[in-house]
Amino acid sequence: MTSKQTESYWGGIVKSMGLVFGDIGTSPIYTLTVIFGLTKPTPDNVFGILSLIVWTLVILVTVEYAWLAMSLGRKGEGGTIVLKEILVRILKGGRYLGLVSFLSFVGVSLLLGDGVITPAISILSAVEGLVLIPSLAGLSQGTLIAIASVIAVVLFIFQYKGTDKVAGLFGPLMVVWFLALTLSGVISIAGFPGVVKAASPWYAVKFFLNNGLSGFFVLSEVILCATGGEALYADMGHLGRRPIIRAWYFVFVALIVNYLGQGAFLLSHPSAKNILFEMVQGQSAMLYIPFLVLTIFATIIASQALISGVFSIVYQGITTRIMPLMKVDYTSSHLKSQIYIGSVNWLLMILVLFIMLLFKKSENLAAAYGLAVTGTMAITGIMMTVIFAHTKKKWKVPIAVLVTIADFIFLLANLNKLPHGGYWSLILAGVPFATILIWTKGQRALYMALRPLDVDTFLLSYEQIYAKGRLIPGTGLFFTREWNVIPPYVIHCIVRSNIIYERNIFISIVRTDEPFGVTSKLTTGLGSGLEAFEINAGYMEVIDIEGLLKKHGIAEKVIFYGVEDIQTNNPIWRIFSVIKKLTPNFVQFNKLPASKLQGVLTRVEM
Repeated sequence: MTSKQTESYWGGIVKSMGLVFGDIGTSPIYTLTVIFGLTKPTPDNVFGILSLIVWTLVILVTVEYAWLAMSLGRKGEGGTIVLKEILVRILKGGRYLGLVSFLSFVGVSLLLGDGVITPAISILSAVEGLVLIPSLAGLSQGTLIAIASVIAVVLFIFQYKGTDKVAGLFGPLMVVWFLALTLSGVISIAGFPGVVKAASPWYAVKFFLNNGLSGFFVLSEVILCATGGEALYADMGHLGRRPIIRAWYFVFVALIVNYLGQGAFLLSHPSAKNILFEMVQGQSAMLYIPFLVLTIFATIIASQALISGVFSIVYQGITTRIMPLMKVDYTSSHLKSQIYIGSVNWLLMILVLFIMLLFKKSENLAAAYGLAVTGTMAITGIMMTVIFAHTKKKWKVPIAVLVTIADFIFLLANLNKLPHGGYWSLILAGVPFATILIWTKGQRALYMALRPLDVDTFLLSYEQIYAKGRLIPGTGLFFTREWNVIPPYVIHCIVRSNIIYERNIFISIVRTDEPFGVTSKLTTGLGSGLEAFEINAGYMEVIDIEGLLKKHGIAEKVIFYGVEDIQTNNPIWRIFSVIKKLTPNFVQFNKLPASKLQGVLTRVEM
């Protein structure tokens, strides 16, 4: 390996630690504290739960995501929407396509709901470590919530600047964090080496045999150790598959060593409440404050990674037309994944603060956490199994089925959380889910209500008007969904109002089921002075429409686009109409020159 290859090998691992593993990497702060707040720390229970944690990380993160899901990428991109696009291609319009769309909508919504709970629980659990500093022991929970809220607000305020400039710090800081977790774990294990036996699956089986149904429901807290595991696949497009998998093996070792260390500490200190913090403080009171500061930074990085992930999911949703258009800013000139969506950012911030104030303590928040994660994992499991069954990788089907069964066992255990605050994760996921359903169904219904005209019928009237010779000098662009289907506003402009240019071009943008790649094609001779310009772009692409037009020698004088004024008595379509009015239209989203734009209003009955 050359020095350059070695540098990129380790560089990729360090970057992955900063951008992908923040969420799962900060779970040791609260996982065992929450579990043993509900379960007695007897030696049998400690060994059983440690065994469950080890095997949860093996099955749900290593096998499901690192081995199975990450082998399913599209041009290096991953995530629920990518799985949907793969299935759409495989099933080719079969009867299960509706079910695939429904599952992917649920998966995306659960991930977005998770985007609210993760920053809240991570930051709050880190700030709660302040009370172990003797001079701050008297801090009230209200003060801790206020400190956590200030950290969250600052984090969201700085989102518009993009993480491009500070991302270089994330990796090294998280490396220090994982080293601290490993070191504190090793020191603790040295005092009780027998705890290493807990890695055997026998202790997990024994735990279930001893505890029965109550042991099964403990799984709803054990899942906290794997929250953020889905980021391995969802963030694959940012860094590539190999660096993330390589980094995961280091992270996996650090997590296992730390959990075993916390278990060893708990066996000798069964009354411990805040296990990780008390363990570190017991090892070195002098190093406790630096560790606490590091913890707060690690949770900020974890939250940042999740916020960036939410922006990424929403952008995928916008370009694949399952979500309304929103104003998107690009915060990096060379990283396509670096985007900022203001409306999403401020809504997230308000919800994170609301959730902190509502639940007050990180252990209460844990009651709502896990349901969305297990739901997402189960959906990923189902979709992966179907994909493997339809490809040459059929040998992976039995493994995928076993993993999916494990996902459903965890999901069933998490249903126990519903009355204790778990319903909040469903409410938070319900908002994007309802928006997706109303938007996708509304767009379809609107398209039908507009009654577009086929190109051949349109050409009969168009040729007669063009032949009269009353042409406006220059080029007029008309945005259409497809060049061969003519929307009503074009008929209104050209046929009814006789607005016809020397050169008229129908322009359409087609999003492909690949993440990247842009091609454009100009078709001339559709009719007298009539052409079609089609842009095919991947769903993660940022399109420079003006640049593409110039490349084809198109210097437009005016750009026409349709604006719909929806008239309806249907309450659902009224919501759709409001969403449409509140969000930017197609041309605003694509940042076209305002001086050339002409919106043409069409009244539509829905």
